[in-house]
Amino acid sequence: MTGGERTRVVIVDDHPVVRDGLRGMFAGDPQVEVVGEAADGAEALAVVDATDPDVVLMDLRMPGMDGVSAITALAARRADIRVLVLTTYDTDSDVLPAIQAGATGYLLKDTPRDDLVRAVRAAARGESVLSPAVAGRIMGRLRAPTREELSQRELEVLTLVARGRTNREAAADLFISEATVKTHLLHAYAKLGVSDRAAAVAAAFERGLLTPGQR
Repeated sequence: MTGGERTRVVIVDDHPVVRDGLRGMFAGDPQVEVVGEAADGAEALAVVDATDPDVVLMDLRMPGMDGVSAITALAARRADIRVLVLTTYDTDSDVLPAIQAGATGYLLKDTPRDDLVRAVRAAARGESVLSPAVAGRIMGRLRAPTREELSQRELEVLTLVARGRTNREAAADLFISEATVKTHLLHAYAKLGVSDRAAAVAAAFERGLLTPGQR
């Protein structure tokens, strides 16, 4: 895309009113042209193939294929297309997976129109665009003390705890002493930055160390 060309955009959101609002926001803009819409990630892949946009405005939480899955698929298929997340959610569990999947930027839906247009143009140039709230969250995460990874045994103990096992039952399952189970849990607490069993399990799920199927 050269400097004088309009940025071709595909809007992906499961709410028709949001898509209509964004299309109306860009209507008549000399810098941006909406070339397609999609209601979920799977439809987005097909629309992208058909329209060849410069930027995809991607919601995250959608039925069927969600935004992160679609970003991953697009990054694997079309490295030249920039994905700009546009969502209402700015938690770590939303932001970090999207960035790791390959999103060029991350904005919230309350972004003013002019800022959104500038962000779309910047994303088309390959520039990273982050809302202030998201940028602050990422910087805070980067500045946080680096914690060690859990050992295999610590993960095994946490998995049993997530299933509701007591320390004694976990010890029997793993053929180790109850004291050893407590030691593994204390080490896991320190590495996860928590102070009790419930918080440790929650933190492990949030980081993807445990999955619901492991309960």
